[in-house]
Order: sequence, then C-alpha cells, then structure tokens
Amino acid sequence: MNIAKYAEYTNDLIAFFLMLVMFIGYQLYLRRLARRDAASVFSTAATAARNVWVEMIMTDHGDALLAVQTLRNTSMAASFLASTAILLMVGALTLTGQAQSLQKTWHFLNVFGTLDPQLWLVKLLCLLLLLFYAFFNFINAIRVTNHVGYMITIKQAPGHAYYSHKMVASQLNRGSDFFRVGIRAYYYLVPIIFWLFGPLYMIAATAILVFVLLPKIDKTPPQFIQQE
Repeated sequence: MNIAKYAEYTNDLIAFFLMLVMFIGYQLYLRRLARRDAASVFSTAATAARNVWVEMIMTDHGDALLAVQTLRNTSMAASFLASTAILLMVGALTLTGQAQSLQKTWHFLNVFGTLDPQLWLVKLLCLLLLLFYAFFNFINAIRVTNHVGYMITIKQAPGHAYYSHKMVASQLNRGSDFFRVGIRAYYYLVPIIFWLFGPLYMIAATAILVFVLLPKIDKTPPQFIQQE
C-alpha cells in the first residue's frame, strides 16, 4: 500500500475527525445536562410541554381548532424546509458537473488542504447525503404530524380508549423529533460547506457553530416573592 499517495489527505482527515469529536462532545454534553436539569435543554423541555399541551387539547375540545392550526403550521414549516433541501440538492448536483471550472476558484483560500479534485467530489457527496437526510426527516415529520391532526380531535370515550393522551403525545413528539433531526442536519451543512474552501475553515465553522448552539445556563438563583 502506497502511504505517500494518501499523505496529502492528512490535514483534511484530521479536520474531519476534529469536527466529529466536537459534534459528539456537544451531544454528550447535552445528554449530561438533560439528566442533571431537563429544563435547561430546550428539546427536553419542549417534549414535556407537548405532553401537557396534548392533554389539555384532548380534554378541552374548545381548543381543537387551535390544535389543528398549530399542527398545520408545523407541517407547512416542514414542507418548506423539505422543498429547500430538494433545491439545495439540485444545486449541489450542478456543482459536481462544474468541478473542473470551480475547484480552482474555491481552492484559492485552501492553504492546508489538498487540491485533489476527487476529494472535492467527496465533499459534495457529503453535502448531498446530509441534504437527503434532512429531506427524509422533514417528510416523516409531515407524515406523522398529519396523523396526529386526526388523533388529537378524537373525543376520549370508552370506545376510543386506544387514542389516549399518552399515545397521541408520543406520536407528536415522534414527529417533532423528525423535525429536530432535520434542522440539525441543516446545521451540520455549515462546516461541510466551509470544508469546500479548506479544512481550517471547517474546524473554525464547527467551533463557532457548537458555541452558538450551546444552551445558555442561567445560574441566577430563583427569587421567591413573599406574599403578605
């Protein structure tokens, strides 16, 4: 095996590995934070809020219209993001056909990475895979949310015991998980896009992205109002 042949990819591989380490560390930090204080992690707090919301909607049918409108807005947001993913995939495929003319311009700022056109195509393939992953999750979010729209308006009666608050809430949270993962795939596109310009930019973009996404913990002790 000719090791010298792959030596030019060292910096790019190191940068890709560091990106994975930062993202994995970010996810582990969120899980640890959620176990210690669930309210400090937005996704965990939102899951609990959806459980309460479903129970309130299915108990008080005067808010059934509000529930349908809320689910419709969620479906419209997922539909918009899924359509955006398709357009971005078309754009990435267009770049693959113009690799010869674009790579010289894009590599102008590439100081530490390789200029091999094959690696540039691998970067575009990573973009396509992330966009397809995002599209898949947004489509599933639409599918599950549409089903929940019918379930949440069913009156709680002995003959419909199957459609309990807990079951409907679990399906709503499942659809929300698809939506959240799709958004996360969009976040992961940022370092991959900067990787097209060089591995150093990918590391910097990943560090900034993780810093921005870190939950802001309020360390101020709660203040209690003394009632007279």
